[in-house]
Amino acid sequence: QVELVESGGGLVQAGGSLRLSCAASGSISSINAMGWYRQAPGKQRELVATIASGDRKNYADSVKGRFTISRDNAKNTVYLQMNSLKPDDTAVYYCNANALEWFRGVDYWGQGTQVTVSS
Repeated sequence: QVELVESGGGLVQAGGSLRLSCAASGSISSINAMGWYRQAPGKQRELVATIASGDRKNYADSVKGRFTISRDNAKNTVYLQMNSLKPDDTAVYYCNANALEWFRGVDYWGQGTQVTVSS
């Protein structure tokens, strides 16, 4: 019921910056919160940042101070500004939306966008 499309990934050198975008479509009014997760090869998917009602934001300790999550409600788009990138940030980044459907929260995921940071 919610579709997420990510863009903005790429290859950068350490210290560089990227901005990821996630455009949502479908039952937009049902979305409670959105966020970004990442998964490195051979590792579990981990939370990077979330944004909820009242512009409440949360960040993983590993990215706090370097990454910023934001949203443009008019465009139904969430962004992740990534600065001072490190090789450890290399991963597939996934956009997430938590939607209220039939009185229960349901998670939707984008297809993922690759971020590679060279040393």
